[in-house]
Amino acid sequence: MDLARFAIEKRLISALATILILFGGYFAYTALPRFEDPEFIIRTAQIVTPYPGASAEEVADEVTEVVENALQQLAGVKEVKSISMSGRSQVTVEFTIASTKNRDQLAQKFTQMRAKVSDVQGSLPPNALTSQIFDDYGDVYALYFAITGEGYSLSEIYEYGKDLQRELVIVEGVSKVVLSGVQNEVIFVEYEPARLIELGLAPTQVAGLLEGQNLVTPAGSLSAGPARLTVRAPAAVDSIAAIENLVLVNPQNGASYRLRDIATVRRGYEDPPTSMLFRNGKPAIGLGISNNIGGNVVNMGDKVKARMDALISERPIGIEIETISDQSSSVRASVNDFVMNVVLALAIVVGTLLVFMGLRSGLLMGGILLVTVAGTLLGMYFYGLDMQRISLGALIIALGMLVDNAIVVVEGTLVRVQKGEDPAPASIAVVNQTKWPLLGGTIVGFLAFSPIGFSPDNTGEYAGSLFWTVSIALLFSWLVAIWLTPYFCTLLLKPGKADEKGENFILRGYRRFLHLAIRIRWVTIAIVVGLFVSAVAMFSMVPPGFFPASTRTQFVVDYFLPEGADIELTRQHMTEISEHARSLPGVTGTNTTVGGGHLRFMLTYEAGDPSSAYGQILVDVEEYRQIADLIPQMQNWIDERFPAGNAKVWKFLLGPGGGAKIEARFYGPDAIVLRELAGAAKEVMAEKGAIAIKDDWEAMRPVIRPVINIENARRLGLSQGDILTAVNGHLVGTQIGIYREAEELRPIVMRPFGRARDDAAKLQDVQIFSNSAGAYVPIAQVVDRFELVFENSRLRRFDRSLAITAQSDPPQGMLSGDLFEAVRGPVDAMTLPPGYWMTWEGEYGSSSEANEGLAATMPIGIGAMVVVVLLLFNAIRQPLIIWLTVPLALIGVIWGLALSGTALEFMAILGILSLAGMLIKNAIVLIDETDSQIGAGKERMRAVIDAAVSRVRPVSLGVLTTVLGVIPLLWDPFFKSLAVVIICGLSFATLLTLIVVPVLYTVFFRISPGADAEVPAE
Repeated sequence: MDLARFAIEKRLISALATILILFGGYFAYTALPRFEDPEFIIRTAQIVTPYPGASAEEVADEVTEVVENALQQLAGVKEVKSISMSGRSQVTVEFTIASTKNRDQLAQKFTQMRAKVSDVQGSLPPNALTSQIFDDYGDVYALYFAITGEGYSLSEIYEYGKDLQRELVIVEGVSKVVLSGVQNEVIFVEYEPARLIELGLAPTQVAGLLEGQNLVTPAGSLSAGPARLTVRAPAAVDSIAAIENLVLVNPQNGASYRLRDIATVRRGYEDPPTSMLFRNGKPAIGLGISNNIGGNVVNMGDKVKARMDALISERPIGIEIETISDQSSSVRASVNDFVMNVVLALAIVVGTLLVFMGLRSGLLMGGILLVTVAGTLLGMYFYGLDMQRISLGALIIALGMLVDNAIVVVEGTLVRVQKGEDPAPASIAVVNQTKWPLLGGTIVGFLAFSPIGFSPDNTGEYAGSLFWTVSIALLFSWLVAIWLTPYFCTLLLKPGKADEKGENFILRGYRRFLHLAIRIRWVTIAIVVGLFVSAVAMFSMVPPGFFPASTRTQFVVDYFLPEGADIELTRQHMTEISEHARSLPGVTGTNTTVGGGHLRFMLTYEAGDPSSAYGQILVDVEEYRQIADLIPQMQNWIDERFPAGNAKVWKFLLGPGGGAKIEARFYGPDAIVLRELAGAAKEVMAEKGAIAIKDDWEAMRPVIRPVINIENARRLGLSQGDILTAVNGHLVGTQIGIYREAEELRPIVMRPFGRARDDAAKLQDVQIFSNSAGAYVPIAQVVDRFELVFENSRLRRFDRSLAITAQSDPPQGMLSGDLFEAVRGPVDAMTLPPGYWMTWEGEYGSSSEANEGLAATMPIGIGAMVVVVLLLFNAIRQPLIIWLTVPLALIGVIWGLALSGTALEFMAILGILSLAGMLIKNAIVLIDETDSQIGAGKERMRAVIDAAVSRVRPVSLGVLTTVLGVIPLLWDPFFKSLAVVIICGLSFATLLTLIVVPVLYTVFFRISPGADAEVPAE
């Protein structure tokens, strides 16, 4: 079908189609979901199995091994990793992208996983508790608030948080509302051990009493006339006073006592707490709100805030809700910034066209560009894409490329019109002559991005929308060029008299220079090869990288004490660190967690493992540029103030990644040998100036080990379990019942007063109640001594292999790539015992995985591009010429990156791929024009030069609009490296292409330059 003729002849349909596309684009712009980062699926689940009292080794052998074995039987498993800690097994399973391409398939895998884990519960040791499965591991809480209250207890703040949770979970667009930093309230029954022994009472007697008093038990029903009445008693224990008034009877002598006579009953919080949250030093409850999958986080945020404003009258005076992270606001600002960048790029492109093509042609190109952008947005909407940093960046990248096809059509039409031809037949003729080469160039253009679109890894999924957005944009630009552009040409280009004006001085100069380059063709080729070799030699000056730092106005302080540290000590250190942070200029607030990390408030954030020795601070700042100065100040102060701790102060990344920059992971069967290897690697890292040096097993922790006299214990009717239960009851307490209070079930814990619990010497005074003897037995009769030993606090395994990772980060001012190169040689040179091996993880590992993903799909993308070019020319020599020019892009790329000090990041690699497509497209148009002129009978040498001259303006305008269009991205950290690649690479390579392609054409087709006389313009 001749779309150009149809568009001109059916003018009303063309006008209507234009209007519909513009309105459709506006609708898509308002309706497209908005996010900060692309939505990619977290294909990870955690299985947590408590095993109270077990060492890390016992947990690994008896629990973790069983769960791992079950998970490895599942199909589509990418990795199984585990942490075996004292009393707890944590196994994480990740599925491959190929086996879980969408959320429905992932849900099926999770169902299979639950069945497998359920099947092995019977194989766990008797004292192990039921495994808990967390398959919402990847939920992102786009809105994250801290609820504080001056003069309110944490339980009162929690009660208000629950009320707010019930109100917000029903807001449209909200998926889940969770509370964090909650410290469970406990009813403590505290006693003096000596008093209980004196009275001959045991905690189990109190437990039995409470259980009988507080059980919910059916009492039946009876018939009363036409009705049937249920018998139901109220709770016998409905207050603290009721617990205090419970009566205990000593079965030995019949004496009775009220509980208040032998113990103190009080409310308190779980001791020790497992996690704590502070906002600016004040205790807080975290409120995390996630949005529905595919929902618009901006709209959800607006509705949640509107509902919170409506409920402000019900908020108790003194309760404050402060923002920790608000993705709806950051997304709105990010989208607005990107829209401004798009508008700026659009203005630059249109302004460039107005300058170089004249008023009518410039306005024509501006209108075409506007229609193409609107159609692209509409295509994104129908394809299910969303607006986030990747897709919006892709729009800016594509903006300059969108006009390439239309420029060829408009330029060709303009040339014919200037020669006196009517715009309608002129545009139809140009479209029919160029539509297939333009289609081939368009396909090659978006195929250059295909490696990232089909990359089978997380990075590919994160940045994959780049390929689909560019593909939609370029295909629609081709459709507009061959369909609506001829119609627009008839509106704005008016026929005139034939214009015989010759070439301007630029074209005349180019013609002379090209003729000279062809005449000394081998010198020209040698110069180009020399430039290429110089670029390769300069490659070592290009800094390596993966993803850049974020512009988020927050940075992070991770702080570790030696494993086993009391959480109260960790809290004290974190309080002092956060106070110091708030005293620094530019800092506006701190958000501190103790005992673990924050909720996942952004997709690329992953909290640290729970530990009493770990804390994290999110430090809010006025402006992200201040972070570079604040990080070394914080790092140095913490290192000097807390030499026993290990701190890492870091910035968020734009993209997947995170964690330690340098990681050397050692595998092997023996934990002692692995610790030695990791220690040697950490020594190398310290010698090379690294900071935050640690390993992921942490230091071995001290443990008190009672040496039990088995014979004495048996003689007294005691087992090892009885002895350890008594010690646990003395130190931690014994849960003796449940106190029902509204919807809360609060444990009642009986334990000695703190002065008896916290003194290690008091362990010798522990009394063990023997049911067989009906009396207390001193622990000294069954425990010979208490030993202090050291054991592993945690053991990690990756795919069933024991592994330890030595970790570090570069100091401020040092690139991670430079530190890695300094560390890599000595660590690689380490002699590993048989059965042990090492891999590099961290930034190098993540980058290698991403590059491997690109490498896996790159042959397909390049192969498809080769096939398209071969089909387009139905020949060998023309495609060979084109592909020989592609490496020329590296000359400008390497020089640009090296001279600007820009790192070769992942996005820069994508820029190099896109360059290939742009250069091939330009070369296709140039060679096709040359073939057409030779086919029309023109002398071959003249055809080569005339074709090159005729392509100078459309090629230069296409390159100029692309280069100028991406200039706004130079100020965006995420796209800066890509922008440098396109600006430097495309500019330099296009200049060479306009020379090298004609030169190579004359070489491959054996076209002699003839005499020294120049080829004049016709």
